[in-house]
Amino acid sequence: MLSSATLALGRFAAVALFAAGLAGCKTDGDVTGSIFKTSASREIATPEAKDAQLRKMAASYGASYAKNPNDAATAYAYGVTLRALGQKAQALAVLESASIKNPSQKQILGAYGRSLADAGRLEDALNVLGRAHAPESPDWRILNAQAAILDQLGRSGEARGYYEAALKIAPGEPAILSNLGLSYALNRDLPKAEQILLQAAASPRADDKVRANLAMVQGLKAGKPGLAMKRATPAG
Repeated sequence: MLSSATLALGRFAAVALFAAGLAGCKTDGDVTGSIFKTSASREIATPEAKDAQLRKMAASYGASYAKNPNDAATAYAYGVTLRALGQKAQALAVLESASIKNPSQKQILGAYGRSLADAGRLEDALNVLGRAHAPESPDWRILNAQAAILDQLGRSGEARGYYEAALKIAPGEPAILSNLGLSYALNRDLPKAEQILLQAAASPRADDKVRANLAMVQGLKAGKPGLAMKRATPAG
């Protein structure tokens, strides 16, 4: 039987990982109906992306943005790149301005919503993300982000519905399964969390973050909260 302290630590670790996941640049995927012919997020979210490359891109996008801050594609690319570099306040300012100027562009709204979540403005993030996709053309990335935010707000029952909807669009997607596993960990159902995370980690599309989440839950199950804390602390 796990101690209450271990379970509480597990909840803290899971919340930390939800927050870290929302801060990751790879969550800014393409959105159906986007105005952009290319995805700035795809450029910067590859495993090969290095800090130097991101800074070079930020400098280039920043120069273009300074010349024409009203260009939607440039503002989006600049904001997402700043977010990937961890410059959250500046990213939020750029994406907020872009969302005001382009209130119907869903790719911008998706990035802005995640940036709001980075800043801890979770209710605002939910509101914006709710406008980032239409019911007739839902995007699993947005649904997954909404679910993770709901979990952070302690509304796991609602979150599960979003995870289920996301999985209907992208069955077996490890990013969704990983967050769903953390959702169960938040609610102290570690066996269920491990089962789902094992499924996520078995996918050839699983990344290091998914495997770290699995290791965290397994550490908690084994009664090793120190390992869980190590896994829950974002690097860098």
